[in-house]
Amino acid sequence: MSQATFDTDELFGEAASEVRGDVENHLDAVREALPAAEAVWEVEADNTLGVLNGLNQALDVGDAEAHLRDAKKWYTMGERADAFEDAEDLQEEIESLEEIIEDVVAAREKVGDLTSTLPGLRGALDDAADAAKATEAAAADGGDVEGDAEDEDEDEE
Repeated sequence: MSQATFDTDELFGEAASEVRGDVENHLDAVREALPAAEAVWEVEADNTLGVLNGLNQALDVGDAEAHLRDAKKWYTMGERADAFEDAEDLQEEIESLEEIIEDVVAAREKVGDLTSTLPGLRGALDDAADAAKATEAAAADGGDVEGDAEDEDEDEE
């Protein structure tokens, strides 16, 4: 059986290469988990609420945040161990992807706010339109709405 020799510098170099590979693999996974641009831009629906619900689903970052966290974890470990000869590209990529995820999450929150606001707004606008129609109908009949309401109250007594 041959005796293997373990050169610590060689082992450290291999470990550093593996750590860099792990960071790069996680960054690739982040990019893959991000929503596709077409899915965000091209949403099909019959109404505004449907469009917003479709957009909300399209803006799901999925596992991108978890992969980014893992990339940052391995990057930080490699940096502290001074394992990287040149890691500026990794740091820039991490920062860039982090900004994209933050933007997507912020957009999703705004879409969620609109999605929850629009049904109530539609109801209020419908009520206002109904009230306007009632006022117009009363004016067309030659009466005023308040006077008609008072007459109805008197009739009930």
